Amino acid sequence: MIRVVLPYHLRTLARVDDEVEFELHGPPTLGSLLDALEARYPSLRGTIRDHGTQCRRPFVRFFACKEDFSHKPPSTLLPEAIITGAEPFLIVGAMAGG
Repeated sequence: MIRVVLPYHLRTLARVDDEVEFELHGPPTLGSLLDALEARYPSLRGTIRDHGTQCRRPFVRFFACKEDFSHKPPSTLLPEAIITGAEPFLIVGAMAGG
């Protein structure tokens, strides 16, 4: 069971209170996790990734096991701790400015 923690504004859009949990079917990659998240919560489509390019939106960051996954390709396999649910996958709204 994969656990995903969303920032407040995305939790509001998805109408969830806390982290979300779901199972991945197929290879446990960054891309398949985001695909499954958007399939389960259609209101998140286009908020995390661009509709056309599927690239991460600016000011959205991904973290798995204290490692920044924001610039990794979608085919990157997720760490075992994320796949088993021992650690949550974090989607963070980054801040800009000083």
